[in-house]
Amino acid sequence: MAKPGYRLALLATLLALLVVSLGAYTRLTHAGLGCPDWPGCYGFITVPSSDAQLAHAQANFPGHPVEAQKGWSEMVHRYCAGSLAALVAVLACLGGWRHRHDGQPYRLPLMLVGVVAAQATFGMWTVTLKLLPQVVTSHLLGGFATLGLLWLLCLRLSGTCAPLPGLSPRVRRWALLGLSLVIGQIALGGWVSANYAAMACIDFPLCQGQWLPDADFASGFHLVQHIGPNYLGGQLDSEARTAIHLAHRAGAGVLSLVLLGLAWRLYAEGLTRLAVAVLAALALQLALGISNVLLHLPLAVAVAHTVGGALLLTTLITVNYRVRSTATMLAPSSDGALMRQAITRRTG
Repeated sequence: MAKPGYRLALLATLLALLVVSLGAYTRLTHAGLGCPDWPGCYGFITVPSSDAQLAHAQANFPGHPVEAQKGWSEMVHRYCAGSLAALVAVLACLGGWRHRHDGQPYRLPLMLVGVVAAQATFGMWTVTLKLLPQVVTSHLLGGFATLGLLWLLCLRLSGTCAPLPGLSPRVRRWALLGLSLVIGQIALGGWVSANYAAMACIDFPLCQGQWLPDADFASGFHLVQHIGPNYLGGQLDSEARTAIHLAHRAGAGVLSLVLLGLAWRLYAEGLTRLAVAVLAALALQLALGISNVLLHLPLAVAVAHTVGGALLLTTLITVNYRVRSTATMLAPSSDGALMRQAITRRTG
């Protein structure tokens, strides 16, 4: 039976997915600086529209003419992010109030409060530092971290996703490796997006008609570079962007091999449903990634690729949650409640 707060956590998870998707849409439509200030837009809580508001915007931000469509893209993203922060705060309060009565998790919601606060800071820096790639990538990772932690909270509150006993330690190692590589690949994808390197290669499986085109990895991954002052559209040269794109492709190849190995281990343990879920999420993400290249980054496919990354992340979190060691089931949990031994059949 689900614990109190499960539905609220599920709602927050869906909202976090929406926020991540809106963030991708904002980046892909070049609307990251649609509002040149933070948290408002040209000093208002909405995009300026009246003659007086437009005159105020022009006087105070002369280098940033108002583009209503881009401004609304940015503000809708901020409104949803603010609503998510409010939901996370409610979850933290609920956890703190009920954990002594029914073992309600409270440390995880508190961690989420910290992550969301950091996200707000990165959101501000994204604007004030004019889309600095390091900040944009960190902001993207923070969004995925928020989504992943909320999904983990859902699993803990669901009352139905107990750990599966009697598994080989090998499958747990494969699951942890797969999750680590997914996180790394998301970071690489964020670096590709922040540096506008998605179209550095417009063919597949070759890149610029070659297996190994000219690529400047030193410049592409010089994380302390300072080029500025405005990073809209990217500042790196073609060879540096090619290096970033190639690294993302190589990461996808390594990740695919590991997830295939993980799926095989899950199948060997009798966890067919989990194995199929891993393979389906991987296949979808690979198809979307290749489509981005061959179709020259259509907006719908590019946003779907971000959603596919979120789906892959939550799938691997689910796998790791289900296959974790049951030895801790007899020990006090982090919330001070005794975890009961799982007797769920290994059906995935």
